[in-house]
Amino acid sequence: MLRDKLNDAMKEAMRARDQAALGTIRLILAKLKDVDIAARTEASREGVADDKILSMMQGMIKQRNESIVLYEKGNRADLADKEKAEIAVIERFLPKQMDEAAVEAAVREAMATAGATTIKDMGGVMAALKAKYAGQMDFAKASAAVKKMLSG
Repeated sequence: MLRDKLNDAMKEAMRARDQAALGTIRLILAKLKDVDIAARTEASREGVADDKILSMMQGMIKQRNESIVLYEKGNRADLADKEKAEIAVIERFLPKQMDEAAVEAAVREAMATAGATTIKDMGGVMAALKAKYAGQMDFAKASAAVKKMLSG
């Protein structure tokens, strides 16, 4: 499980005295704890599944990319570099990202499976992609590809 990999990586970073990696892994685990608490119900006290963890980490990367743009506009290269280092640590736990050709093939497959023919079917296609390719695909790019294929 991804949760175990994160805990093992935190212990390894402590042993190696890698403060940058340790801080980022602690941020991931803190965010994961928040997500777990939000997902709790009376009947279920289980933590969220790996696909939700992958989506959470992709969201963390997206936030950092947005911060990098703002820091670079503000001439704060030091803060931008810190964000880039955090992205590198987070990406260690994500599966290999799909290239554009693979994304396009996955979009075509999802469209065929969902029977999507118009832009109104986009939500179903994106839901299928997120269920099957969580953590492997940049969904902003996938969304653009779906929109392009359904409207053109």
